[in-house]
Formats: sequence, structure tokens, C-alpha cells
Amino acid sequence: MENLKVSRLDHLGIVSGVIDDLGLVQAIDARLQKDKNGLEEITPGEAIKGMILNGLGFISKPLSLTPRFFQNKPLELLFRAGVKADDFNRFKLGRTLEHVFEYGTDKLFSELSFNVCLKENVDQRFNSEDTTTFSVTGESYPDSDEHAVSVTHGYSKDHRPDLKQVVHELMVSQDGGVPLLMKTWSGNESDTVIFRERTQALVEQFGESELARYLIADSKLYDSGNAPHLSGLRFITRIPSTLKQERAVISEALVSDHWQRIDDDHRYFCKVLTHYDMKQRWLVVQSRGALMRVEKTISKRVLKEHEELTARLKKLGLTPFACKEDAAFAFKKMSKGVRYHDIELVEINELPHYAGKGRPKKEALPERIDYHTETILKKNEKAIESAKEQGSCYVIGTNIEAIELSDQDVISAYKGQNTSIENKGFRFLKDALFFTSSLFIKKPSRIMGLLFIMTLSLLVYSIAQRRLRNNLAEQSEVLPNQINLPSKQPTLRWVFQLMEGVNLVEILIHGVCTRLIDGLCDLKRKIIGLFGETVRNIYIQSASLGVS
Repeated sequence: MENLKVSRLDHLGIVSGVIDDLGLVQAIDARLQKDKNGLEEITPGEAIKGMILNGLGFISKPLSLTPRFFQNKPLELLFRAGVKADDFNRFKLGRTLEHVFEYGTDKLFSELSFNVCLKENVDQRFNSEDTTTFSVTGESYPDSDEHAVSVTHGYSKDHRPDLKQVVHELMVSQDGGVPLLMKTWSGNESDTVIFRERTQALVEQFGESELARYLIADSKLYDSGNAPHLSGLRFITRIPSTLKQERAVISEALVSDHWQRIDDDHRYFCKVLTHYDMKQRWLVVQSRGALMRVEKTISKRVLKEHEELTARLKKLGLTPFACKEDAAFAFKKMSKGVRYHDIELVEINELPHYAGKGRPKKEALPERIDYHTETILKKNEKAIESAKEQGSCYVIGTNIEAIELSDQDVISAYKGQNTSIENKGFRFLKDALFFTSSLFIKKPSRIMGLLFIMTLSLLVYSIAQRRLRNNLAEQSEVLPNQINLPSKQPTLRWVFQLMEGVNLVEILIHGVCTRLIDGLCDLKRKIIGLFGETVRNIYIQSASLGVS
């Protein structure tokens, strides 16, 4: 009798092999509480591995559907013999999330990431720090979880002020965008408070490191309250545009002849100064691209201000005043705050009012005299040009000595902030094909556990992508991109798409089961080989097994 079974493997063998290489299941099982009855079908580490595989399946299935996700997957290859799809039920996953919370989500993640980075030799010198918000749908969220965050309204970076939220903090290495630490905060916590607490904690952590470590963040890091902690770190940050000193340094740079060229489109000006009692380098960076963008923005602002001023001046001109002084005061008051125009008071005209109708007699005296303003509105070209130049510049501040990091190294490190944490971190976590930017779990402790799973999935993804690209570079190899051109740095998601159509086929004939991997080609074999022996062993399956 013949029986045929086909299970979809696709790219999941890569994810499973990387997880196994990193030893995540064993590390998690060594830390998390197991079910008390001792009869669990899968361990906490295996449950978390299942959630990572679900998340990195890129099919937008919520975690409650994990059993369905695994129904047609080769679980013996991805896990071990005896593991079933129903083992990944919502009760098991929910308990696992609670165990993660009880251990401490940020503590568990830091321990796992530390071991992974050591194993993979991740360069942790340049560390990018930022926060984002995750909206939470639903009406009520219990406050019964001790030490859990508050799901509440706050400033929404998702532009969903109608929804409650939590804030998620992330620090990643610029070497591959590998997440190094995470923490979930209450939905109304500010970046300033988060950065202050993180900076204070990093002073001790970075101080214990044998290598120099640099903290890189946007302008919320830099404020007077955080300055005492910053002085104990090597930092690179954007100087807030709200500081008068920032605008003064840009103005000084714009009239200076001491600009340094980075490339054809970028230049910078260096100013050494003391601010917040710290000796620093402030680097004013200007680019042609930024100048072109800001020109459009300023032009819109000029037009809007012109329309508003025209209407206000017309209304002012029709308004009667009892005396010249009142008219002049009203004009002066209205002129305040005008940025891109000059308003000239040409004259204050007198308009007499007489008793009776018709033309007044020559000797008649007016009952009252009203005073009206006459003005001229002109563009302030100098102010407009200055605003464009100011807007095309930004200031990077650092307390790192130039002998340690050059000006261009500092600028490069700051630019890596956006690439490493915004593009590789938060954009990944909020992708609709990954988990979701809106959380549906109502218990705060489980929300924190789910954000741990999402960030751990990012850790696995970033390590796998880093391994892929490093091996391509070492072997001087390339892979085809979406338009079939050679690429030295393909995204892991695209590689996952290239792996579609790989299946485990099991054929049972007369009590003998033959297993083979179907759908492989030279390109897919090449991809598999780039991830190491553990991954290769998952895909290179061809055996006959006796079945009793």
C-alpha cells in the first residue's frame, strides 16, 4: 500500500537551523519555569521557537493561530520527533508568555542577546538607541499584573492617538542591526525619561566593557537633566534644534570658510565648545539634498504666511482706532512673529465723521475722527534664504576625542542610527507580514511577553541576515536580486522568497518510509550552504526508514 505526505518547509529550515546554532531553546529552558505537572509536550524554549517560526513565516497569522500554522509543516525536522501542531495551543503559548514576564522580559532578552553576540562575534562598539509605540486595540486592560506596564494613552508615534499604547525601547548594534537590549514602558512614558534611565544604567555597563562603546541616539537623549549621566559615556547625538546654541553654531558655520568636504553632496563644519559642562565637538552637517527638500518646505511656509498676513492686514486696515497711538500699537502687535515678510506702516490715515447727512460745511467740526492703518507687505528675501540654509543643516554633538573617532567617523556613526534601528529594527517589528503594529492581547504581562518574542525574532532575523552577507563577502559570491541582477547584500526576506517551494516528501510503501526534500535547485542549495552545517542538515534529507 502506498501513502504520500507532503510538508512545506520553504525557508523555515533556515530559521530553525539558526535558532539551534545559537542555542536559544536550551538557554531559555535553563531559565524559564516549566509546567508544574511535568507532562508538557513541548518545553518553554520550544514554544518560543515555535512563535519565532510563526512570526518569521511572513504570512500575517496572529500567534493564536500557531497550531494551524504548523499543520502542514515538517515538525520532526524543525523540532524533534513527537512534536505536534496542537502542542502550540493558545494555553501553552499564553503560559509561556507569562513565564517570560515572571523572569523579566528585558533581563531574559539581554542575557540571550549577550550570549548570541559573543557566539557570532558581533561588533558592539556602536550602539543605536530609540523608542517606538505599539497601539493596543480593545476597551479595558486589567491592572492586576504586578510590575507590568500601564496600557494607556500617550504621544503616539503611530499617529493613532485614539488608541491606547505601550512604548518599546530598543538598542541595536550597527553591526548588522542586532538588538542588544529591549524594554517595554507604559504608554505615556516620555523619551526623555526613558533615555535618562537608560543612560544612567549604561554608565556602569559600558564602564565594565574592555572595548570602547559608543551610545548613539536622536535629540531626546541630549537635555540638561541627562547631562550628568552623559558625561560618563561616550555619546553621539543630534543636538536639539530648540537650543539657542544650536542655531548660533549653524549661523556661525554658514558664514565660515572652514567647511570640510565629505563628498560631492555633503560638507561639515566643526566647532569645539563646552556645553552642559562637557567639552564637545559639534559638527554642522549640510547636504544638497536637504537644501532641495527644505526649499520646498520653506516655499510652502512663505506662501501660507503671505496669505494669512494679507487677510490680517486687510482686517487691520478696516478697523477704526480712536487715536494714532492705538493704531500704531495694533500694527506693532500684529508684526510680531512674522518670519518671512517685512510689513511697512506707510501711514495712519484720519477718517473724520460729521453729524447729519451729505457733505459737511467748511466750518463744520467732526464729531469724531477714526484712524486707519495703511501698510505694504513684502517678502524678506534675506530671512527666507537664511531659513533655507538653517533648515538644510543639522548638528551632531559628541564628547568623544577626535584622536579616538574622526569627524567623519562620528558623522558616519550618526547616519548609521537611521539604518540600524529605524530600518532594520522598528520597521521590521511593525511590518504587517511579521506580527503587527497593533497588539490584540489584553493582559499587560502577555503584551510585554509578546514584545519580547517579537524582539527575539528580530535578533534571529538580524543574525541570519548578517551571517548570509558575511559569508557572501568572504566567498566573493552574489545572489540575484528582485530584477535578477547580482547583489552582494540581499535582504533575508528576499532570500526567504527564493526558498519558496521546498517541501519534505514522505512516501510510505510496504512499511518502508522514504523521505526526500523536493523543490531544491542549484540556487537554493547555494543559499542553504551560506548558513552553515546545521541548516544544511535540515534540507539535505534522503533516507529510507523502516516503519513497524
